[in-house]
Amino acid sequence: MSIMGCLDSMFTSPYEQYRSTQIETASPEKLLIMLYDAAIGALNSARVAIASKRREEANRSFQKTQAIITELQGSLEPGAGEVAKNLFALYDYFNRRLIEANLKQDQTALEEVLEHLKDLRSAWKQASVMNASAGRPTSLANVGG
Repeated sequence: MSIMGCLDSMFTSPYEQYRSTQIETASPEKLLIMLYDAAIGALNSARVAIASKRREEANRSFQKTQAIITELQGSLEPGAGEVAKNLFALYDYFNRRLIEANLKQDQTALEEVLEHLKDLRSAWKQASVMNASAGRPTSLANVGG
């Protein structure tokens, strides 16, 4: 282990180490659900921050959500078909709505994206469970592949 690796582990809490291990060992399906959970959590934080007039905190939460959505968008397999193409466009729309919500502190735009993320998370979770019960792997990280 390098010196930096040792230093990093010395200053990392047990929770952070556990979380890091969870991410490193998660299946693609689990990683996708974790990304949705993180985006939903960040938007819930933005909602509270807007209501409390904490604009900087809301901005950080919106930026976190946008980064996650960009990661979801980047995980799509280019040219993989209609589902991937539609998800790419939807993620792009989400990011535009989040920019608007952030600039205007608009709860309506925030709630719209939040509900869509919850629906997508639920659909991916259901697809993952259905495929697992049928003994088929679900390739959620590279949709369309």
